[in-house]
Amino acid sequence: MFARSRLVAVLFALLCGSAMAQVVDPQNVLIRQVNLIEPGKGGEPVVVNILIRDNILEIVSEDEIPAPDGIVPVNAANGYLLGETVLGVPPKFIILDGNPGADFDVLMDTDEHIVFAVNDGELVRNKLFEDFEAITEADDRARRNWLAYTPPPMALPANYGDASKWNQWATKNTTGIFLGAVVLDRMHWPSQDSNSESQVGDLSAFEGGEIRGLRFGVVGTLNYFKRPWVYTIFGATNAFDKGFEPNDLDDFGWFDYRLDIPVSDNMTLSVGKQKEPMSMERIMGMTNLPMQERSTVSDAFMPSRNLGIVLNGSLPSGRATWAAGMFNNFIDSGESMSDTPTAFVGRATWLPLVSADESNIVHLGLGYRHSDGKLGARFSTSPEFNQSPDFVDTGLLDTDSSETLNLEASWRRGPYWLHSEYVSTSVDSPTNGKLDFSGYHVTGSWIVSGEMRNYNRKSGIFQLVPVAKTVNQGGWGAWELSTRWSSIDLKDRGIDGGRLDILSFGVNWWLTPVFNVNLNYRFINNQTNGLSGDSSGVMTRLMLVLE
Repeated sequence: MFARSRLVAVLFALLCGSAMAQVVDPQNVLIRQVNLIEPGKGGEPVVVNILIRDNILEIVSEDEIPAPDGIVPVNAANGYLLGETVLGVPPKFIILDGNPGADFDVLMDTDEHIVFAVNDGELVRNKLFEDFEAITEADDRARRNWLAYTPPPMALPANYGDASKWNQWATKNTTGIFLGAVVLDRMHWPSQDSNSESQVGDLSAFEGGEIRGLRFGVVGTLNYFKRPWVYTIFGATNAFDKGFEPNDLDDFGWFDYRLDIPVSDNMTLSVGKQKEPMSMERIMGMTNLPMQERSTVSDAFMPSRNLGIVLNGSLPSGRATWAAGMFNNFIDSGESMSDTPTAFVGRATWLPLVSADESNIVHLGLGYRHSDGKLGARFSTSPEFNQSPDFVDTGLLDTDSSETLNLEASWRRGPYWLHSEYVSTSVDSPTNGKLDFSGYHVTGSWIVSGEMRNYNRKSGIFQLVPVAKTVNQGGWGAWELSTRWSSIDLKDRGIDGGRLDILSFGVNWWLTPVFNVNLNYRFINNQTNGLSGDSSGVMTRLMLVLE
């Protein structure tokens, strides 16, 4: 580290001989993407983000830090920090545009290479704003090339490019990161009336603990091309994703294997087994959602994953996205392609409102799915608990075709998020005629600790809860309270699949970005077999991601 006397001398020289390039409040600033050289790590730089609030150095973290209200972020463009990074005191450091350990000229000509300098809350130099917009656009393009329309099954760590970590590697032509996660659940059913017991049996048989999900896989790039291709391979047991294959949840399976091929800066072609581009709730990783499980309408009407090809893109402004694909899951079905249902799926999103600092966003989305109906269709779901029987079920229906329409509306303002989806499915059945089933959910989330979910302009989805100050940094992590009302109706033309209404409450505690503890409570009303049955359930969950 720079000696304090040397640092003060440099700062004094800058004060006397250099004018500030831009005006920024040094007492309240978020500096992103700066290299911190730590002597204890052999001089290897670590990319960090730095939050200064009320003239106090509050956070130095490798994790992403959302911009608090009133604090403008700047991008250091991987510059190198020299100086003091002691938490809880006024900041005193400089940022150079080159690595002083690799290029001695950087130190010899400080006036040329210092891009940011602050001394006890007094700004000495700031050149970061000059390139901030261009840097942000470049970072967005890089993210688009790394992440395709469907995000990885688990969140990538902020430092996924660090090949020095044991689970990451880089060669001349490839890069990759190994990821794993384990999710442990414990279920309790506090109440069940006699009508509910007549409908679905005694729910106490489903109490206890289980491994809800055990996942592992790799994500990486193939650098043989001008725009690197991205590969994703993930397997799991207790698949941690319900769809049209509920009987296979306890088996091991390869549930994600695909190549994401950049066609242009704003367009990607994805080939392989992947999520269908249909709904925000379905596309988002389950661990990123405010509630433990997806709503009944997502699980009943939309498959988890399918084998197919998807072309997606976005407008250069990032305010609209589109995706379209064709799917035929003949490999998993064991049937020939001609005997397996073929589906055509599409989704479009639009941001009609985006505030200047992006703290206030309104999102609208439209999804459509058409299937040729081969092998029939069955719509069923549990009451948003994995350790539960299905509460509503149409049974197997013979079909000539089916169509599903999904409408999305979402509003996020700072730590508050309100999201809703309506799903309608029409089935053309030779036996029963045209059948119409539908459902919806309304979900609200409040991140009590103040963090804000970022919006992915590539996919038109909101991302996981960021953790501004983890417990191992002396903080309390991120706390989120959530609630949801969901309803599904599987009754039409003599088909009594049932109606299910659920009121849910949840608490999420992210101790770190890779360690989460949460609890969900649901009150359930089930209307099947001419009865109205009530029950309630409580699920506790522990999730640990291997980084």
